[in-house]
Formats: sequence, structure tokens, C-alpha cells
Amino acid sequence: MADHWSSWRLFLAHFLFVLVAWTLFIKYLFPVAFALTSGLPWNTYVYWDLWPVAHLWLGWALLQRPGYLRALAIGMSVVEILIIVSKFLLFLAQPEWDIWRSNWFVNKVFVLGCFVLILATAIVRPQTFEAYR
Repeated sequence: MADHWSSWRLFLAHFLFVLVAWTLFIKYLFPVAFALTSGLPWNTYVYWDLWPVAHLWLGWALLQRPGYLRALAIGMSVVEILIIVSKFLLFLAQPEWDIWRSNWFVNKVFVLGCFVLILATAIVRPQTFEAYR
């Protein structure tokens, strides 16, 4: 059964890596390209944050299994889930379904799903996040 949970941990790491790539495209590359083709300043539609770096770090940690992996997974998951759910509540109270908010919303649905899976795994199967010896 240990092999199954190793595969699951690898799946979660790769899920995070895909989210990093997708987030970079949705939050940076697409908005910059759109602004430039519209004749606007390149950063008109960019909303800066460092979440892709944090997701990359957690993905790396899932592969390398440092001693702080489980604490990082739980901490980052709880913070992400609280932030996303709060933003969803605010957004859904008065939604604006333009291209930017729709992209943001779809991205956040997948990020939320990923972190719910990570948090559930860390709680139900803590051995999945044991440090590499």
C-alpha cells in the first residue's frame, strides 16, 4: 500500500506543477499578451502575487519530502482554502463574469480542489507526507 500513497503524493506534486504553469499563463502571459495587442501598457491586466512560487515550493517539497512537509502542506492548504472560499463568497455575492474574472474563477476552482485533496491527505493519511530518511 505504501507504493499507492507514493504515487498519490507524486500526483499531488504534479497537480501543483500544472497549476503553476496554468496560473502563470492565466495571470501573467495571457493578460500581458492581451494588453500589448490592445495597445495598452503591458501590465494593465496583471494582478501580481507570489502564489505560483508557493505552489512550486510545495510541489518540490512533495517530491523531496523534507521534515517540514506535512506542516507546510497543512498550513498552506488551510490558508489557501480560507482565502479562496472568502474570495468566492465576496465574488458570488455580486459576480462579474467578464473574461478576467471567469479565468480567475476557473483557476481558483482547480486550486481549491488541489488544496482540499492535499489537506484531506495530510489529515487522513499523514504517513503520505513523512520525511524522506
